[in-house]
Amino acid sequence: MALALVLTAALTAPLKTSTAEAAVADDLLAKYKASGAKGFDAGRGGEMWGKESKEGKSSQPRSCVTCHTKDLKQAGKHAETGETIKPLAPSANPERLTDAKFIEKWFNRNCKWTYGRECTSQEKGDFLMFIRSR
Repeated sequence: MALALVLTAALTAPLKTSTAEAAVADDLLAKYKASGAKGFDAGRGGEMWGKESKEGKSSQPRSCVTCHTKDLKQAGKHAETGETIKPLAPSANPERLTDAKFIEKWFNRNCKWTYGRECTSQEKGDFLMFIRSR
């Protein structure tokens, strides 16, 4: 009986996380759409992911790839602190995209750090679509 409970918990945990990720991401996309964004596109998110900018807090060009790598299933490393960053892809890190406040906090910080400004609702939606597709 105990083994059956453990197996059931192990098999259903990823489903719960996947459902949580979907609900949070869908809510954020609806919020962005309500603020004027439309037609979210993972391809545009991917293009911006790799686009270098000198507008952030550094004279060196940087992009999302600078810290998060091209492969969102891999761990990254912060360019300045060297701190390890867990994978962004929900397929590799089930904790990703499950907390709207956390997502918004990091969009705010990372967009300013990389692009020298806050990302638009359109850009956030495109990024979310890109991250979800990995």
